[in-house]
Amino acid sequence: MDLKRFTRGPLLWILGIVVLLLLVTTMWNSDGNFERADTSKIETYIDDGQVKQAKIIDKDQRIEVTLANGKRYYSSWVAGQGVQFANQLKQAEKAGKLQNGYNVEVPGENFLLSLLVSLLPLIIIVLIFLFIMNQMQGGGTRVMNFGKSKAKLITKDTPKTTFADVAGADEAIEELQEIKEFLQAPAKFQAIGAKIPKGVLLYGPPGTGKTLLARAVAGEAGVPFYSISGSDFVEMFVGVGASRVRDLFEQAKANAPAIIFIDEIDAVGRHRGAGLGGGHDEREQTLNQLLVEMDGFDVKGGVILIAATNRPDILDPALLRPGRFDRQVTVDRPDLEGRKGILRVHGRGKPFAEGVDLDVIARRTPGFTGADLANVINEAALLTARADQKLITMDLLEESIDRVMAGPERKTRVMSDKEKKMIAYHEGGHALVAHALPNSDPVHKITILSRGRALGYTMTLPMEDKFLATRSEMMDQLAMLLGGRAAEELVFHEPTTGASNDIEKATAVARRMVTEYGMSEQLGARKFGTGNAEVFLGREMGHERDYSEKIASTIDEEVRRMIETAHDQAWDILVEYRDVLDNLVLELMEKETLSRDQVLGIFAPVVVKEHRPSYAGYGKRLPSDRPPVLTRKELHGNGALPAGAGVEPKDAIPRDGA
Repeated sequence: MDLKRFTRGPLLWILGIVVLLLLVTTMWNSDGNFERADTSKIETYIDDGQVKQAKIIDKDQRIEVTLANGKRYYSSWVAGQGVQFANQLKQAEKAGKLQNGYNVEVPGENFLLSLLVSLLPLIIIVLIFLFIMNQMQGGGTRVMNFGKSKAKLITKDTPKTTFADVAGADEAIEELQEIKEFLQAPAKFQAIGAKIPKGVLLYGPPGTGKTLLARAVAGEAGVPFYSISGSDFVEMFVGVGASRVRDLFEQAKANAPAIIFIDEIDAVGRHRGAGLGGGHDEREQTLNQLLVEMDGFDVKGGVILIAATNRPDILDPALLRPGRFDRQVTVDRPDLEGRKGILRVHGRGKPFAEGVDLDVIARRTPGFTGADLANVINEAALLTARADQKLITMDLLEESIDRVMAGPERKTRVMSDKEKKMIAYHEGGHALVAHALPNSDPVHKITILSRGRALGYTMTLPMEDKFLATRSEMMDQLAMLLGGRAAEELVFHEPTTGASNDIEKATAVARRMVTEYGMSEQLGARKFGTGNAEVFLGREMGHERDYSEKIASTIDEEVRRMIETAHDQAWDILVEYRDVLDNLVLELMEKETLSRDQVLGIFAPVVVKEHRPSYAGYGKRLPSDRPPVLTRKELHGNGALPAGAGVEPKDAIPRDGA
């Protein structure tokens, strides 16, 4: 137990009060200098005339006597004996045996002691309550300070993060740089009547550097910088959130010019009326206070609010309007140049070996966020230390990318040769279909080693960053996803559970093509459904689907037709290049992992056509210049592949009962 924290807490006070009361009670009931004696002995003293003075305390059923020789004794009695003592003392007094007589005392109640005894339980309960609230509020002097803001003031002693430590977000830096310049030299903007934005909203996917940008502003601004999380406003007590908002802005206005940063503002700024709490909901009251402070009736300048969120679509429209958040800056995943800059920032001070090219790592990591790239560099450093090496090599950087994308390699997982061969054909089907289709990304790596939750994986990487996708590209993506399932059906004559994730992804892609992108010829360029993954109970309860049951059935048919078309396309490619697939599996079974150069060597016989049709008329067989072979549906028959159907594996591929 922390001794200092214990001595500052109320438990010590509770213990001290209890001990003090016990001491007072003990002293109050102390026997003084009277010695206890038997009742019969005191009666003898009275009869023998040795008692000089006597006192009967009726309430305590106690008799105290002082003898002629100065000794003092006391004794107690039971019910009825008090009258007997009184009679005995009365007779002794008449007989002249009591020198100073006797006295019968009935002491009254001690008000202070009685009050303490009666209030002691209540005092203990109150102190325990204060102790619990003290712990909930973080200890120290925060007891009962529920309405005080929890914002942290960034001081000069805090390690600085500057814009030089941020890469891949040049547009966001430019916007925030303008705020810094206004705070440092406002006359430049005021001379032409320009007003600085009251609020800047940073939004984008997780890990893109929104909070890092805020720390950089704190390091660059040179003004008071208050940092708080959106969840810190709302507590279990009513009105606490609104009170904390008021206190936060009062502190900032008192030290203006100042900057307030609210991280994850969606925790408090969600759309009002989206739940069952109504206008009395504590979170909505907090949001109302925030709206008033940002641009209410009492307008005071000098405070700039910067907020960050991953979900700008769920924020309340009143929060996003001009006058509150005048600037909304997208902090998206970095492009190739941005990734190069981020890798250089996180690579500072790291001992890289000769031949390490961070530009190659940047090309290998499309779609990675800044946090992902930082994790890649850190994983490579950890792997280097684990291997007792001094320099980070390119191989370790490649391994760290695989660890970030798919998880660590599971070397302890033991699989039979039959399952390895199934995995090899599955991954080979993905790779061969991807290589044969003109709109698919190039195959970079194939492995049948377990990593994370995957039994094996095929990695494809785009040659350049893409921001749009055509229908042909998405149909080729569907065919590539279903290449593993088609290979299972072609070789083993039955599907396995290994394609579950591929089917999930293919279904999602096909449904978005129909319902969001308008790529269905039968349904046309129309959007179906809200397309919002966020569930708002208040909205959904009164929301009706914007299409009929007939359209819903047509959507299902179109999704199925697209998937079947892509499945047929993958089947046709695998049948045409079955020899190449078998050779690829032989290499995978031997080496377990194949690099891009090795894959290209095996796929040399595969001819990639420059152009393919745009898949008009889904479900129809696509024209091809290859000799006619059995189709996948013909081999399926009524839904089950007959034994021996299709193209048999080569003799070089051992079946092992598969």
